[in-house]
Amino acid sequence: MNPVLISVIVMIGLSLANLNVILALLVAAIVGGLTGGLGLKETMSTLIGGMGGNAETALSYILLGALAVAVQQTGIVALISNSKALKRIIGNKKGVFIFLLAMFSGLSQNLIPVHIAFIPILIPPLLGLFNKLKVDRRAVASALTFGLQAPYMAIPAGFGLIFHGIIRDEMAANGMDVSLGQIASVLWIPTLGMLVGLIVAICFTYRSKRNYEVDAVQQAQLEVAASAENKISFNRTHAFALVAMFTALAIQLAYGSLPLGALVGLTIMTVTGSIKWNDLHDLMNEGIKMMGFIAFVMLIAAGYGDVIRATGGVDSIVQSVVGEIGGSQFIGGLLMLIVGLVVTMGIGTSFGTIPIIAAIYVPLAQSLGFSPLATIILVGTAGALGDAGSPASDSTLGPSAGLDADGQHDHIWDTCVPTFLHFNIPLILFAWIAALVI
Repeated sequence: MNPVLISVIVMIGLSLANLNVILALLVAAIVGGLTGGLGLKETMSTLIGGMGGNAETALSYILLGALAVAVQQTGIVALISNSKALKRIIGNKKGVFIFLLAMFSGLSQNLIPVHIAFIPILIPPLLGLFNKLKVDRRAVASALTFGLQAPYMAIPAGFGLIFHGIIRDEMAANGMDVSLGQIASVLWIPTLGMLVGLIVAICFTYRSKRNYEVDAVQQAQLEVAASAENKISFNRTHAFALVAMFTALAIQLAYGSLPLGALVGLTIMTVTGSIKWNDLHDLMNEGIKMMGFIAFVMLIAAGYGDVIRATGGVDSIVQSVVGEIGGSQFIGGLLMLIVGLVVTMGIGTSFGTIPIIAAIYVPLAQSLGFSPLATIILVGTAGALGDAGSPASDSTLGPSAGLDADGQHDHIWDTCVPTFLHFNIPLILFAWIAALVI
């Protein structure tokens, strides 16, 4: 009767039943609050009060959506995505194309830490090309989610440095000192499981052709791109679109503010005449249309996470694992990973899960005789599990927002289910085995 477990099961069940994710989160939060003894009034006040935790993120998504629409209207992304050079690289090899997207997505975590900000700019203009090649978008969703999660797990740079730093600090706070070098030396092992899952998704599960309707906008993009090879060259508007994009990136890195970066990018495009002043109203509407849903989901997800924490069910479910282990590393390692999966699926953030579970997992791992390196694997993987596959995670919401720009991609069945199956299962297996061996 653990409130966290009940709430997460309700959220997943309602999501799989095709209930809107926002409504599923709201119902799950109420169920979790009531079963956790908070009462209806306290549950709703906690939910609403916690929504502010993702306010900046929500604003970022809406402004980035507007910037993405503005950049798309200049034609720069369509021009690049349909260039001769790119076509020579890709040819008709869909798998190569999708692996390139996974690599590009990975850069957003470490080399150029913009997280999902690139998706609304890059992916919607490529949908026409996806449709032409009959690419199964579930493979693309898997590639994008892999790029959003695997690099921060394995590489101590950008978001990865933050993730590894949290693991180091929380383990030290609970009596086990480890270095960043030790963390990086072992977390690549469970990440290797994600790579195996990605290969399976692209080369086997979603290899077959899948037909999508080509709407009028996509057809126009394809026709323009076909003529662009010989008739349309890189021009002033395209140049300022690139300036706006890189300036938005520079502002984010310098000031740590996505909303400010997106706003400056829109300002540059307006001042330079790349977009018209009178078009700003329509751009904002289109930006809200593209990214407004994900913005609201992130707001609700922050409140939902607060309700989950307030029930005290997280501590309870972790403590209950201790009584089931009986001194067995074999059973203990598996249960620790599964509990991490449940907690992260509910909270929606791997970075926020580490502090919650480390307080119990570090002493528990020591009592079971796990080595420091094995403990790193258990804590790091338990925190990351569920980032892929969670309906409330931006690692799934981001890809869905880009791939569903034409209304032909379902968030739950085309992003969450594929990424859950192909990434969480191999993550558990690789981490479990590695923790027992190391």
